[in-house]
Amino acid sequence: MSTKQQKIDSFDPSQPGLADATIYGLPFTSEESEIVVVPVPWEVTVSYGAGASEGPEAILEASYQVDLLHQQYPDLWKLGIYFDEAPAHWLNNSEEFKALAQPIIEALENGVDIRQEEELQQDLNTINKACDQLHKEVEERVDYWMKQGKKVVLLGGDHSTPLGYYRSLAKVHDSFGILHFDAHMDLRDAYEGFTYSHASIMFNTLKIEAVKKIVQVGIRDFCEQEVAVVQASNGRVLVHTDADLKKDEFEGMSWKQKCDQIIESLPAKVAVSFDIDALLAWYCPNTGTPVAGGLTYEQATYMLTRLSLSGKEIIGMDLVEVAPGEDDWDGNVGARLLFHMCGAFAKSQGLAVGNEIVFQK
Repeated sequence: MSTKQQKIDSFDPSQPGLADATIYGLPFTSEESEIVVVPVPWEVTVSYGAGASEGPEAILEASYQVDLLHQQYPDLWKLGIYFDEAPAHWLNNSEEFKALAQPIIEALENGVDIRQEEELQQDLNTINKACDQLHKEVEERVDYWMKQGKKVVLLGGDHSTPLGYYRSLAKVHDSFGILHFDAHMDLRDAYEGFTYSHASIMFNTLKIEAVKKIVQVGIRDFCEQEVAVVQASNGRVLVHTDADLKKDEFEGMSWKQKCDQIIESLPAKVAVSFDIDALLAWYCPNTGTPVAGGLTYEQATYMLTRLSLSGKEIIGMDLVEVAPGEDDWDGNVGARLLFHMCGAFAKSQGLAVGNEIVFQK
């Protein structure tokens, strides 16, 4: 009997998770785990609410209180989910360069032309180089785990953090799409001068040749520049605004029909990018850029479940922009959403997650 099987047999999933173990209190090592969560505590370019760099730790802490018997994926915990240790300098650099970015943001808000301010322009260049270096390091870390045969999930941090992750996926998969849950399009070109702004993640992702399509869900805030990018994409970017989703619902289309329509528009291989502000704000009151409206938790998880059953192959997932508050509600929601995302990922990959628990009606 393997060591992992011995751990499965001796572990009681009905009890609270082990606080000295990995995420969700699971007893498995990285070698014994099918899924590895790579935390990226980074939020250098935030210009409104802060706290996303604390998201990974908040989700980790909240995960110990998550019941492991998931209705759709009851055996998910047995696969093993391991929480990687982020290099200490990621968070340290985030704090350092975030402080350096604030005078630039304030100057722009006051109408200052940064190009005419030598010191600020030098700081901007420094920040862009630091962000570029982070993406290279994230890419290397994801490469490492994928070469070990692990299913890698990235946990931000702000929404700029998955760029290196997508580059890593593109080394293995020459063609894939991204199902992008968000309140924002994130298609701005170097927002506020920052090449790797959280508001530019999908603009930068479009530069990756392997990414053939981005399908956005829940959008409710965008600018003219972003609309122009969508219109010039020749169908490479499809947008489902929250207003359009609700209009279809109000006029009789079921959520199942809408989910299947959206999933059908995706390529055969799909990465999921989930910005927590895609949800209604009561699920994520402390996220950095909240917007009125949004999806319910159940709408989002239903679509993820439908995707896992669709025949499309989920090749990666990221969850970003979770910012903890004093009551840690955001971390609680993030931990549960992450668990469901891991289940959908594993199901799509053909891993043994068990049969859905059906209660008598």
